[in-house]
Amino acid sequence: MDKTLFSYKGIKPVLAGLAILTVIQGTIIIIQAYFLADAISSLFGRDLFANVFKKLAIFFLALVVRQLLTVWKRNISYYFAARTSKELRESLLQKLFQLGPRFVKEEGSGQTVTLVMEGMMKFRRYLEIILPKLMNSAIIPVMICIFIFFVNIRSAVILGLTVPILIAFMILLGLAAKIKADRQYESYQMLSNHFVDSLRGLETLKYLGLSRQHINNIIFVSERYRRATMETLRIAFLSSFALDFFTMLSIATVAVFLGMDLINGKMELRPALTILILAPEYFLPIREVGADYHATLDGKEAGKKIQEILDKESLQQKQDPIPLWKSTSTFTFSVKGISVHFADSDRPVLQDIQFSVSGSKKIGIIGASGAGKSTLIDTLSGFLTPSSGEFQINGKKLTTLSQLNWQNQITYIPQHPYIFHDTVLNNIRFYDPEATVKEVEKAAERAGLTEVIQSLPHGFETIIGEGGRSLSGGQEQRIALARAFLSNRPIIILDEPTAHLDIETEYELKETMLQLFNGKLVFFATHRLHWMLDMDQIIVLDQGKIVEIGTHEQLIRQHSTYYQLVKTQMEDL
Repeated sequence: MDKTLFSYKGIKPVLAGLAILTVIQGTIIIIQAYFLADAISSLFGRDLFANVFKKLAIFFLALVVRQLLTVWKRNISYYFAARTSKELRESLLQKLFQLGPRFVKEEGSGQTVTLVMEGMMKFRRYLEIILPKLMNSAIIPVMICIFIFFVNIRSAVILGLTVPILIAFMILLGLAAKIKADRQYESYQMLSNHFVDSLRGLETLKYLGLSRQHINNIIFVSERYRRATMETLRIAFLSSFALDFFTMLSIATVAVFLGMDLINGKMELRPALTILILAPEYFLPIREVGADYHATLDGKEAGKKIQEILDKESLQQKQDPIPLWKSTSTFTFSVKGISVHFADSDRPVLQDIQFSVSGSKKIGIIGASGAGKSTLIDTLSGFLTPSSGEFQINGKKLTTLSQLNWQNQITYIPQHPYIFHDTVLNNIRFYDPEATVKEVEKAAERAGLTEVIQSLPHGFETIIGEGGRSLSGGQEQRIALARAFLSNRPIIILDEPTAHLDIETEYELKETMLQLFNGKLVFFATHRLHWMLDMDQIIVLDQGKIVEIGTHEQLIRQHSTYYQLVKTQMEDL
């Protein structure tokens, strides 16, 4: 049994219930075989059917009870699998929000979506199938073997000796199957990422005239997945053949010895028939586990991957809760000596970052491309744990901001806000699903969305996002602003929110965004320097280090890095 199964909430009562029902089911199977053999032997001995009817009635009653127990066990597993997969999906989504867009980008958005959707369904199916089957294989063969031992020792020994051989072959083939299944899963992840990336870049490929050449890449990735799948199926068929071969050989051996005992008069027909009827039942649970093992490997691997994500940076959960931010001058937020190292980089992306802010202020973060703006934003958002250094919030020391009670205080607006395939209403209610329609309408009005929504065919009920009505970049940013107005959280963090917009659209949004910033602590990373005129403090980054901190006027007078950035941008204009 997979050890990770014991880590799921409520698994022990479920296993206990399944064990009790399996013991009852094993008893019913033995009763069923005994009375069927008794009825057949009685009829063979020319007994009257009226005398045999009672035995057949008990056999059919046992058959019905056995099926009812099977359905009962299946329902227990079904509801446990449904509840566990639902809780796991919620935990996974929560964790993905906590880890942030950088993690999703590293893992691959296609792989992440596939894991949340298809992977979770496969994991649920794995739990649903494997629990009753493992319990059956652990209890029923033992009960049948003990019963046969008291009827005919030799038959019990033959059946008992076959099991270790079956287990040995299943282990060997299982290890081979796992290797193949891991390769198949990797190919599946690559196919998922490749598919999503191809869809996103289809317009670009067509524009550059490379769409036909890209067909070869699609063929290569698809063929790799096909080969991995066929290799896994070969192992699965070989495993089924080995299982069936040794099972049939064992039953045939038992039948031969029982036949010889019947011919020599050493055994009566009824116990011989009972053993022959029970012999297939003895191997049935083991065969079912072997058959379902390959069918549930994908679900098991998906569960393993989900658990790896949930366990990521688990130490951060042990920290004390972060206090609720208050927009007063006495409430301070300090960053002390924060550095961030990535495994694939020789030098730190951020090095010895130190600054302190208090109350409701607008903090601009600027620097050339690659200066570390997005990394700092990810660290402040709690999406990235620093390699060294600490944070202090109103005197409380923290090694990371990757905590839900910090992220629940933040409105995060990225360069490309995600628009879900849902109504405009539900997209705006992203941070506050319980908000009323009037509250959403007010937030949309403040974000300048009223005219846009009125122009849509079904207003707030219009489906947008992938597969729905498309919006312009400016309209998508207004959706993100409406979310922020509705949530009214005390901290707003923005990562290049207008980088992909033309300057006219940006200036249309600027007034709305500045209204949103009132009374909030704002961290605004951008390369468009006109925003810095409205910032209370500017942090200038260069090669992962803070080289200047001050207001626009102060930094201009210093004639240093900020001054050069402004001068360069003015010359470009």
